[in-house]
Amino acid sequence: MSAPVFLADGEDLGALAAGDVYVLDGAEGRHAGVVQRRGPGERLDVVDGVGTRLRCVVDHVESSGRPEVHLRVDEVVVEPEPPVVLTLVQALAKGDRDELAVEAAVEVGVDAVVPWQAERSVVVWRGQRAAKSHAKWVATVRSAVKQARRACLPPVAEPVTTRRLADRVRDVVAAGGTVVVLHEDATTPLADVALPAAPGGPEGARPELLVVVGPEGGIADAEVGLLAEAGAVPARLGPHVLRTSTAGPVAVALLSERLGRWAP
Repeated sequence: MSAPVFLADGEDLGALAAGDVYVLDGAEGRHAGVVQRRGPGERLDVVDGVGTRLRCVVDHVESSGRPEVHLRVDEVVVEPEPPVVLTLVQALAKGDRDELAVEAAVEVGVDAVVPWQAERSVVVWRGQRAAKSHAKWVATVRSAVKQARRACLPPVAEPVTTRRLADRVRDVVAAGGTVVVLHEDATTPLADVALPAAPGGPEGARPELLVVVGPEGGIADAEVGLLAEAGAVPARLGPHVLRTSTAGPVAVALLSERLGRWAP
């Protein structure tokens, strides 16, 4: 069974080596040492959110005062970045369906998340609610990263309007990327959409593959037209109409397979 993962926020784990001691403290240390009661000899991983993973063994736990878990580092692993950045643009939706989509997409392997205030989004992020909702998405991503044992923490962008999303589409396409808008009336199957090519050299910027998912009421025709005009490709996911909480993760899974991410 794979080791549980804990996040080391803002720390340079790459400076550590096998044989070093790492102290897991703060909220993560409390979670490991007090809530989960990890003890000496147990294995766990510590990740920095940008690809570095410490494979560790618990040496001892300090539970009095500020909880600390003292770990012996067995191995430092730096996981390579995927050659194509896979981003989910998820429309805001009611009933926490947008959060369910984000959670599953992160577990599947998406690299970044963009909240979209679509025309038919019943939920609206404004003022304090916007900050609170954004923070909730960030927390959802963190939880999903730990559940999936990932070393990278996908960023959650600030919410975009359709106009701002169209601008993002133009930028992605101009840089050699691809934008897919999932739509039930599209004639192009997702399997036939041309994917962006990996960068040609070590200094090349990674192209982006954007997957756009609408709210529970669907994407308005005017929005589809605006995004298509900016360079997006409307595509059909399959023969059935999926909920907004399901469409994104399914598309991310299918595209991950095509990108070779799930190859052994």
